[in-house]
Amino acid sequence: MLSKKLFRIGTRDSKLALWQANLVQQLLESKGHKCTLVPVKSEGDLDLVTPLYAMGVQGVFTKTLDAYLLSDKIDIAVHSMKDVPTQLANGIAQAAVLKRGNYADLLVFKNESSKALFTSEDQSIQQNLQGIVATGSVRRKAQLLHRFPRLQIENLRGNVQTRLQKLQDNQWEAAVFAAAGLERIEERPALAIELEWMLPAPAQGAIMIACREGDEQSLNACYEGNDAPTEHCVRIEREFLSTLMGGCSTPISALAKLQEGTIHFRGSILSLDGKVQFDIELQEELSQARNLGRTAAEQLLNQGAKQLVEEIRNLGK
Repeated sequence: MLSKKLFRIGTRDSKLALWQANLVQQLLESKGHKCTLVPVKSEGDLDLVTPLYAMGVQGVFTKTLDAYLLSDKIDIAVHSMKDVPTQLANGIAQAAVLKRGNYADLLVFKNESSKALFTSEDQSIQQNLQGIVATGSVRRKAQLLHRFPRLQIENLRGNVQTRLQKLQDNQWEAAVFAAAGLERIEERPALAIELEWMLPAPAQGAIMIACREGDEQSLNACYEGNDAPTEHCVRIEREFLSTLMGGCSTPISALAKLQEGTIHFRGSILSLDGKVQFDIELQEELSQARNLGRTAAEQLLNQGAKQLVEEIRNLGK
C-alpha cells in the first residue's frame, strides 16, 4: 500500500534544475506518490561573478538543499550529480541515480567563422589558434589549453540562458557547456559541436536524488527510479575523483562506460595551465570493478600525479 505522504522535492530554481526536479516528480507520481516542488536559491546561484574554483567550498550548489533536508523543510533534493561532493554531508544519503543523459561537453560558437577556427584537425593550427573561449570550469579550461595553448580563457558563470546571452554580448569566439543541460531544456544551439576529445567531469550528465538518512519512505520511493548501470559508472568516476582528492579547483576528468558486462574507464588530471597531463585507461569485468576508480587514481599518483595534486592544493592556500 502506498504512503499518503506528500513528498516535498527541493530544487534550485534555474530552468534546468526545475526540469530535473519535474522529471523526478513525474517518476514518483507515475508510481502513485504525491509530490510538490520547493524551489530554493543556492550560494552558487546568488554569486554569479566569482569563479567556482575561487569560492573556496565544495558543494556550492548543494549545501543549501542539504540544509533544507536536515531541517525537514524538504524530503528530497535533486542535483546535477557532477555538482555533488564525493563526501555527502552528515545525515544525507544518496537515494537514487537516474539514467544518464549525454555526458559530452559542447562548444557553442558565436558565429560560423568562429566555428571554422576550431574544427580543423591540423595540429599546427591547433597549436597556434588564438581567440577567446569562456568557461567557469577549471577542467574545461585545462583541457582547452592543452589542445589550444594560445587561447585566452574568460570566466563564465550563470544559468544556461545567462551564459548563452553572455556569449552573444561579449567578444568571444565560443563558450563550453554541458550537452545534457542544453538538450534537457531544448536550447542546444545549431552552432555547436560535441568535444569528443574532451573528457567529462565525473558523473556529468547524471541526476542524483538525495534524502535524509533514516527517512525510509522517501529513500524507498526514490530508489524505484534508480538506474543500476549509471549508478555503477558514476560511483567509479567519483571514487577516482575522491582518491585524487579533487574538487572544483582541480582539473580532473573521468568517464566509465558499461559495455557487455565490462567497465571501460578513462581518467585524467591536468595542471591548471594545461601543460602537464596524466591520463589512464583501464577495463575490468563489472563483477571485479568495485575499486576500479581507486585503482586508476592510485596508478596516476604513482606515475607522478601526486606532485601535481599537491602543487594545485598549495596554490589554493
